[in-house]
Parts: sequence; structure tokens; C-alpha cells
Amino acid sequence: MTPLARRSPFLFAWALCGTLDILYAAVWSVLAGSDPGRMLRGVAKGPFGDGAADWGAAGLATHYAIMAAMVGVWFAAAARIPALRRPWWLSGTLYGVILYLVMNAIVLPLRFGAPFPPADLAKGAIALFPHIAFIGLPLAWLSMRQENDR
Repeated sequence: MTPLARRSPFLFAWALCGTLDILYAAVWSVLAGSDPGRMLRGVAKGPFGDGAADWGAAGLATHYAIMAAMVGVWFAAAARIPALRRPWWLSGTLYGVILYLVMNAIVLPLRFGAPFPPADLAKGAIALFPHIAFIGLPLAWLSMRQENDR
């Protein structure tokens, strides 16, 4: 593991998962005909309302704050329940699904009135993918690696 990952596994996981996830969102917004700035303004509007639409980098800061909570919950759970580290790919996948459900079945419907389940199942799967691939699996793999390095 890298020196940062050994010194501060939380900070490393936070930076890695946050960066992978926001890069995915930026690429996806471009492919969908929008731009990353608009996507980031939408992120800021989530917790701060429509007035945050002009806040510039607030969306990026908001994204990383949300990611800190996601990573922190994983680290707290993995510290208390060592079984979450084995098999890492299963626990990471399940954590990604849980994150997707919290975000898409609770947070987005409460804040924006977004329907759940989504009417377009393909868009639902596209939203599920980064929660598993860029958050759940890396967190579980890093936890397993951290345990192996001890």
C-alpha cells in the first residue's frame, strides 16, 4: 500500500473514492450533453437549496463532504464487524447497494421528489454502478489490504 494509505487509511480512501466517483459523474454529465460545472452546482443545491447554484466550487466541497460520511460509516462498521472485510468483493458490493438505496430511495426523493424506483431502470443501473465500483469495492478492498498489512 502507498505511504498515505498506511498512515491514514481513511484519508486515502476518502480521496480515492471521492475522486473516482466525481470523475465518473463528470464524464457521465458530458456524455449526457451537460457539463461538470452544472452537475457540481446540482450537488451543492442538494443540501443548500437553489441559492447554492451560484456557489462555484461548493458542489465539489459538498461531494467530498458526503463522501467523507460514506467512507466514515464504512470504516466504523468494518472496525466493529471484522467479517465485513471477507470476502471483500461481496461486502463492497453490498455496501455500494446500501449507499445507492440510501441516496436514491431516501435522500433524493426527500430533497427533490425523485421517484423510486426510477421509471427508467437503465438509468437506475447507471446510478447503481458507481456506488458499487467506485465506493463499495475500493473501500472493502482497502480494508482487506489494511488487515493483511498488519
